[in-house]
Amino acid sequence: MALTVRQKQTYFRYTQYALLAALALALILLADWPTLIDKAFNPQIIAQQFPQIITVALKNTLIYTALGFILGLSAGTLLALMKISSIAPYRWLATAYIELFRGLPALLVFLAFGYGLPLAFGLRLDNYLTVMLALGMVSAAYIGEVLRAGLEAVPHGQYEAARCLGMSHSRAMISIIIPQAFKIVLPALTNEVILLTKDSSLVYLLGMSLAQYELTKFGREGITTTGAGLTPLVLAGACYLIITIPLGILARRIEKKAKA
Repeated sequence: MALTVRQKQTYFRYTQYALLAALALALILLADWPTLIDKAFNPQIIAQQFPQIITVALKNTLIYTALGFILGLSAGTLLALMKISSIAPYRWLATAYIELFRGLPALLVFLAFGYGLPLAFGLRLDNYLTVMLALGMVSAAYIGEVLRAGLEAVPHGQYEAARCLGMSHSRAMISIIIPQAFKIVLPALTNEVILLTKDSSLVYLLGMSLAQYELTKFGREGITTTGAGLTPLVLAGACYLIITIPLGILARRIEKKAKA
């Protein structure tokens, strides 16, 4: 008797489950667990990383991310408004900025602020200011484009209704249009925070004191000082996940709620 389409799909799905279970079992049985634990999950090395990995590295990663996002959101909002402006030079300037910084690697921007400015002009910035400018300027380009899409997604009738009620252009934008645009693009902005958190790892390029270490720099130094293989980096990666996984869940919930 021929199988129905639903039965075929069911058998195919169970076959995939069986293959994945067999693969997982093979990895468990064949893995060299003593060596793996010693090189990547060494309990003694993990204990040595505390509490500094939390009180210094994780804290600084959050600070660097927040600094970059504050500047990126502020400048990105301005860029979005310039992109939809009726004044052509504003649109040209915003487009040029967005295309430039979306096309440049964040690594290059960090090198420019961290090493290019001191060598070219003798201008040495504080590390926190360097991180804020480098992360914020790159982030502003992406946030500006995201917000521009959000502003254009707000029905034009909302603006016309606000104007009919006697609101000025600025008041209508601030009170009616921009809040709705932020609500539309909130999941995308949450994803941008995740990207900023990971891009903050580029801070390791800058010369800094132990008190300014972020997670990647802390993990790299942990390998150098302990000679313990991957354990410090695995621990640093776990700390990144502590930040990014909740943000990812939040973004999905916001998106699901917006679609409901």
